[in-house]
Amino acid sequence: MIRLHVPQLLSTDAAVAPTLDQSRYLTQVMRLKAGDDLLVFNGQDGEWRCTIAEVLKKGVVLKAQEQVRPQTFGPDLELIVAVVKKARVETIVEKATELGVRRVRLTLTQRTNTDRIRLDRLDAIAEEAAEQTGRLDVPVVDDPVKLSDLLDTWQAGRRLMFCDETGGAPVMAALRDLPPAPWAILIGPEGGFSPEEGERLRALPFTTAVSLGPRILRADTAAIAAMTLWQAAAGDWER
Repeated sequence: MIRLHVPQLLSTDAAVAPTLDQSRYLTQVMRLKAGDDLLVFNGQDGEWRCTIAEVLKKGVVLKAQEQVRPQTFGPDLELIVAVVKKARVETIVEKATELGVRRVRLTLTQRTNTDRIRLDRLDAIAEEAAEQTGRLDVPVVDDPVKLSDLLDTWQAGRRLMFCDETGGAPVMAALRDLPPAPWAILIGPEGGFSPEEGERLRALPFTTAVSLGPRILRADTAAIAAMTLWQAAAGDWER
């Protein structure tokens, strides 16, 4: 069944107004009409079955009928990735959503080759991926910040899996004996981290340096591999 993410609160008989683009998708692409059902979620009220109550010239009106799934969230995992080429960043955001990440934080390192980032485009990619994968929330995508500033304001209690191209422990072994905790995964730029950045990251008490294997991976491949390994070792894949 078609799924849409909406910002409105959801409750029995609540009226829901999709955006104009969403309304066009429902009526012009999917050919839905008044009386047809779809699924709607907002990231806090679970998933609801809604009926198209009205088809107007400038959109449609939905009516919430019943909750079909209570609100749930995946593991508390953030992905921190250095800004790379636009197409690769878009791929990373899409796959991070599919793999259950709650937040994507873009960062600027000493070797970052900046590219123009459109947060509205990345938000739309995350929303569409969440709709397609069946998750009940949409990850937040943050504006790029300097890596040094990000580390200066690090959240207490959150561990960092530092994917170090110069070497580290195998991921599965490194995560096996660590206690459950909120986590973040850090992926560097195409040129890798600078020696100064690597030294600082390794010295932080909350950092676990890991290796993603013997091959040099592009940023998008590294991000997908790291998220997959983390999910297998410490995530919710066994639920």
